[in-house]
This record gives sequence, C-alpha cells and structure tokens, in this order.
Amino acid sequence: MTTEARPVPLVLESMSPPWPITFEDVLQARERLQPYLTPTPLRHYPLLDELIGGGTSLLIKHENHQPTGSFKVRNGLSFVTGLSADERARGVVAASTGNHGQGVAYAASLLGVRATICVPVGNNPEKGAAMRSWGAKVVEEGRDYDEAVQAMFRIAREEGRAISHSTNDRRVVTGAATMSLEMIEQSGGLDAIVIAVGGGSQSVGALTVAREVAPALEVFGAQCAGASAIHDSWHAGSPMKTARADTFAEGVATRQPYALTFSTLQEGLAGFVTVTDRELAETIRVILKLTHNLVEGAGALGVAAALKLRDRLRGKRVGVIFSGGNIDTAVLRKILNGEM
Repeated sequence: MTTEARPVPLVLESMSPPWPITFEDVLQARERLQPYLTPTPLRHYPLLDELIGGGTSLLIKHENHQPTGSFKVRNGLSFVTGLSADERARGVVAASTGNHGQGVAYAASLLGVRATICVPVGNNPEKGAAMRSWGAKVVEEGRDYDEAVQAMFRIAREEGRAISHSTNDRRVVTGAATMSLEMIEQSGGLDAIVIAVGGGSQSVGALTVAREVAPALEVFGAQCAGASAIHDSWHAGSPMKTARADTFAEGVATRQPYALTFSTLQEGLAGFVTVTDRELAETIRVILKLTHNLVEGAGALGVAAALKLRDRLRGKRVGVIFSGGNIDTAVLRKILNGEM
C-alpha cells in the first residue's frame, strides 16, 4: 500500500539544458551495443487493445526478454563500452534497486571490468543474486535508492571508480534511446509512446529519437503515485523532492528529478500520469492473463498508464514497453493471490 509523501522544493545543481544527447550519440551507442545484444521483439496483442478500447492499438516492446530481464542492460552496456581504457582499469561503481545494477554487472563481466553495485538495505534479494552472478560486488547501504546513491559516491571517492549513475550520465541515456529507435523502426510508425519514468533515461531517449525520426510522435510519462516526485515536479514546473518513495515497483522508486533529464521531460512530454500500486498490481495480473508475460511493477506501468490515457490515445498506434520482468517472487505471490 502506498501513502502520499508531500513534495518540497529542490534545487538541481548544474541542470542540463533540453536535449543533453544527440541523435548521433544514439547511433554511436547502437553501434557499440550491436555485438552484444539482438533486437527484442515488438508484438501486438489484440486482447490488450480490447482492454484499452477506442480503436487504440498497443505495440509491446519486450525488453523483459533481454539477457538481464530489463531494458537497462542497454544502459549498462552503453556506459561500459563508452569508458576509456583508464576508466575500465579503475573499475566502475553504480547505485541501483536492481535492473541498472544488473545491466552494469552484465556489461562489466563481458568486458573484464570490476563492478561494485550499491543497493538499499533489504533490496530485492533475487536482483542482488543476479548481480553477484555476473561477478559484481554488491554493497547494501541506505534505506532506498537515493541513499544508495550516496554510498556510490563515497566508494567512487575512496576507490577511484568510474560512476555509472542510472540517470545522470549521457552514456546511460543514449543506451536507453536505442530501445526507442529500435521500436520505431520495427513498428513502421507510431503515434505515441507511453513510458515508465524513474529517472527519465527511457523518456529522454525516446524524446531525442522522436525529435529526429518522428517529430509528430507524442511521448507520455507514467510514475507510481507513491513515488511521484518527478511527476509532481513536471506538473509544478519546478524540481521537487519527497521524503520517501513508497511503492513495490522498485524500478521507479525515486524521490527527486535529475539534472540531466528534467529539462527535457519538461519540454518534451505530452502528458504525465500516476498509477497506484493497487492499479499496478491489477495490471500485472491482466498482462499475465492476456499475454502470458511476466512483468515487474515498472514493466506494467506503460499498460496501466495507457488505461488512464485511453481518451488521449483513442485510435492511435501506441508503443508500450514491458521494461522489465524481474519481479520479486514474494511480491508476485501476493499479487497473484489478490493481496495487493
């Protein structure tokens, strides 16, 4: 169950102007990723169309089929392949609730780079085990993602590691952008994309690609009601932070906007909605029933938000991302038993 955390004003240091990455950056990232990843499927499920109604057609991008179960393998590979020889030798450190950490750990294992991942205390144990399986050292510190970030900065200072921030790094954002480029090319044309927003790498990537190849395409953001800092900031027109992030969808459990992405979200998003944990749990059940795909909380946000945006999406071809499938077994059991 989520509870509202009242937002307070936030000053973002060195906030980037809109469009912190270029389309050329995205093409270069795709070239670096090509030896390691194959395109994920883009599929159509008529039963999901019936759920949305209004003649809307959803095209589902299956990032839950990536080697690490999440689109963030693109971010991790883009970051690690973009490191200098000196940075690779020093190793990398990241903060994550799981998917970014897995992406960095996977990429580091492929390229022989030492990786340390900072996660909150009590974080999803299955995601932690996956990170360790790729050879990363996992450090549990802090009560949530934002406090794990502080541990990341400390380790970077003490050990001289290169920092792989899950949002505030252009190499990370260009990795996420390759997903939208791939999806638009596979689709033959989209009218809109609905994207989960945790830090904004997916959204800024999509906006950058759309600006170049599909200027009329609308990008809508979605965030959990219990972790609504970026949503609230977008609607207020200025950065705000919350004291906590209260949602089972740890992939989007952030408490503030970020300097690299916020201006682009402000300028580019066509709309921004929130979804409650109860609505998200129901959407996970519906996706499993109608498509037989397992998604985590963040992975269900696109479909859940499309339901809320159904009037604005009427008659459109809409790209939605199953951004990850790494749901905690205990949480999944509660969802399937109707306890959430």
